[in-house]
Amino acid sequence: MSKVPVLVTGGAGYIGSHAVLALKDGGWPVVVVDDLSNGSRELVPDEVPFHDGSVADGALVTRIFAEHGVEAIMHFAGSIVVPESVEKPLDYYRNNTVASHALVSAAVAADVRHILFSSTAAVYGAPERVPIDEDDPKLPINPYGASKLMTERMLEDAAAAHPFNYGALRYFNVAGADPQGRSGQVGKGSTHLIKIAAEAAVGKRDHVAVFGTDYPTPDGTCIRDYIHVSDLAAAHVAALELLTERPDENLVVNCGYGKGLSVLEVLDSIDRANGTPVRREFAERRAGDPPQLVASNARMLDKLEWRPAYGDIDTIVRDALSWEHTLLER
Repeated sequence: MSKVPVLVTGGAGYIGSHAVLALKDGGWPVVVVDDLSNGSRELVPDEVPFHDGSVADGALVTRIFAEHGVEAIMHFAGSIVVPESVEKPLDYYRNNTVASHALVSAAVAADVRHILFSSTAAVYGAPERVPIDEDDPKLPINPYGASKLMTERMLEDAAAAHPFNYGALRYFNVAGADPQGRSGQVGKGSTHLIKIAAEAAVGKRDHVAVFGTDYPTPDGTCIRDYIHVSDLAAAHVAALELLTERPDENLVVNCGYGKGLSVLEVLDSIDRANGTPVRREFAERRAGDPPQLVASNARMLDKLEWRPAYGDIDTIVRDALSWEHTLLER
């Protein structure tokens, strides 16, 4: 299999940086573009070419394509905080949908043949059933999910009209850190439960807020399907392999383990790993949070040469805590 040069947008961010490591470990030529609005330059290995800028900058992206012979894109750049998207919807449509339009337009003009898109379970909204299948209704309940769904549709239509194929990977809740300690979530105003709880465990915060205890779930807190970030990065490499091997096929898959955990169950795992409990404060529900999001990952397991290597909550939490200790030492 030919390992083509890959541009990773948002490659200095949390998930993007892990994808860069997975590609690099697998022998793929990699280049990164990131405007560092959410990412950290130090998460990109020194030997990986790095460009500081926006994917909405068509001239920059076109130059990167030409300089590095880019034949595939992993597109992670964008805004990802659900409550913020409710407060600032136009920012999300600009940073996610409009910027993606600029990137895809430049890719089509440069004859880039494979685009892998970082999508989200938020495209499903508040689903009527769990686990969620890829063909279930897409009814996002916040601008974040809507902006991602628009980009999926744009890719679908553009791929039908132009000679490229695409993959859309719909993430559920991503957590943990590189088991070798090379990358993790730096957290500029993070809203992710495990990141926040890990920060509380190492003393960076004095408590963890639990948003809502009256959801229609067994313990009243939200249920999510957590996937280790390194497993997710490996899934991206497997998806890229599929796109390059089968240029006439597109791919849309859920990325999760197919099992849900409540907020309280996750905090119990943090307490086990930490040895002492983190303080919990109960608060009102956040805007835009559905009660349950759990993936059906049958298609992912069927289509991709991938199986989880870190598929349990205690492993995810252990690596997240280890990364927080690493950050304390920096």
